Amino acid sequence: MQNFTNFADLASHIAAARENEDLTQTYEGAFIEHSEMAKLSIVEAPEALDMPDPEQVRAAVEMMMATMFDVLRDTRMEPFATDLVWGFANSFHVVAKRIEGREDDAAKKLGDLARSYDPSEIYATELEDTQLLCQTLQGCREAMECMRDHAAEMYRIETGKPFSPVRGSRVSSALNASMIDARDYLASRARERREQFAPEGPVVAFSGGQAWEDADLLWKGLDGIKARIPEMILATTAQAKGCDAVAHAWAASRGVKVIQFRLDRSQGNRAAFVRNDRILGLKPVEAVICEGSGIQQNLAQKLRQAGVPLHIVRLAHQRTAQRA
Repeated sequence: MQNFTNFADLASHIAAARENEDLTQTYEGAFIEHSEMAKLSIVEAPEALDMPDPEQVRAAVEMMMATMFDVLRDTRMEPFATDLVWGFANSFHVVAKRIEGREDDAAKKLGDLARSYDPSEIYATELEDTQLLCQTLQGCREAMECMRDHAAEMYRIETGKPFSPVRGSRVSSALNASMIDARDYLASRARERREQFAPEGPVVAFSGGQAWEDADLLWKGLDGIKARIPEMILATTAQAKGCDAVAHAWAASRGVKVIQFRLDRSQGNRAAFVRNDRILGLKPVEAVICEGSGIQQNLAQKLRQAGVPLHIVRLAHQRTAQRA
């Protein structure tokens, strides 16, 4: 048995033992040093700081996620492993969003500076420092998102469910599968990340009740649609269990982007119907409605009136119902 005296050697050993070409390229593509210098605060001077070793970071994320599942497996604590590991993945997401907020602030300042040109040396220095700050924060945000996406994929493989944060979007430049909050989608972004928050492609609407057992039935149906519409984007009613949860798991497995239309509680009793109108506003090319409540009936009626090809999946279509 090999002994290690420091974490870097252990991480390197794990990275070598679990070599994965796609992951290696993903990490190397995210952990890029755009400049020899880095600036992490507007008040701090630029420093010559390297990015972490991507292979060691990859190994660290994998070890952290896998170890918690392995340690609790086959014990009375196993049911709580999913919650703990979701928290690990979510911590990467939260930090990435914080970095993104600082990046947005720096980008706004850079835009203001660009619009108020001044030939002075002070202006030139401030412009250069702000640009370096933007560049550094962008690199850190992309690296943090890469770690989050790796952790999220390990969570999905282990649990069979896609990682989704409680609030906001989880967009990714490295993976095809993203879960995008409808508010981010509708507002979009006016920078290079616009396509991540407003992906272009034919929209397939999906909604269903919270009581559903035959996941294979929905997977086969969605696979059939994707075979005909390879670039499809799935728009769902964002429920955490039942049909929508099955659809989210399918999308994560197939690398399909998801736009989640959560309820806007400020709309009161009209919230679900307003959500249906917003989904219809995307002009879906096809739709799948699973039998559920009056909300699904309302959406199906509106889709029919709009002439959208519609697949209705009833509770009786499930294998469990047929056996009964």
